Amino acid sequence: MEICLETKLFEAAAKGNINSLQKLLNDDPLILDRVSLNCFSEAPLHVAALLGHIDFVKEIISIKPELTSELNLHQSSPLHLASAKGHVDVVRALLSVNPRTCMARDRNGLTPLHLAAIKGRLEVLKVLLEARRDAARVEVYRGENILHLCVKYYQLEALKLLVENIVDPEFINGRDIDGNTVVHLAVADKQVEVCHKRA
Repeated sequence: MEICLETKLFEAAAKGNINSLQKLLNDDPLILDRVSLNCFSEAPLHVAALLGHIDFVKEIISIKPELTSELNLHQSSPLHLASAKGHVDVVRALLSVNPRTCMARDRNGLTPLHLAAIKGRLEVLKVLLEARRDAARVEVYRGENILHLCVKYYQLEALKLLVENIVDPEFINGRDIDGNTVVHLAVADKQVEVCHKRA
């Protein structure tokens, strides 16, 4: 019976079906707690955030706001998944409960802001910057900052947005552990547009 209810919960999350969620909670008020204790690769909130089911996300976080901090097997929070997929409304809802998750790193050391930049999710990038501007300063890999990632992943618009919003020459001219700035990387990769934007 327990496995059946948990399976139904994941199905409800995948479909964004709030009525099913409410029925399952009526049948078993502890189902969200039990699911968060088990070793599933994704929790229902992760599934709903990944798929952009805003109403389902709002319902879960109104019942158990602490689930916004839960990590999946890849050490990703629901905010990581929503940010990478570009679900702006879900990102806003999750941030309204727990803006600290902006600083959380996944298994690869990336924050939700890094993922939004890498994927070119400009609207999400704006929302995350409003919530925690300091998340842009989190370094990854080999001392690279978020601007290095924008160049590496060919996200010129994300780079432009970040440079316009974080007016700090030290940050903009930041070097990785090899001494490369964003311009060095752009020149090495023949990304002429980046060099023109910086000129």
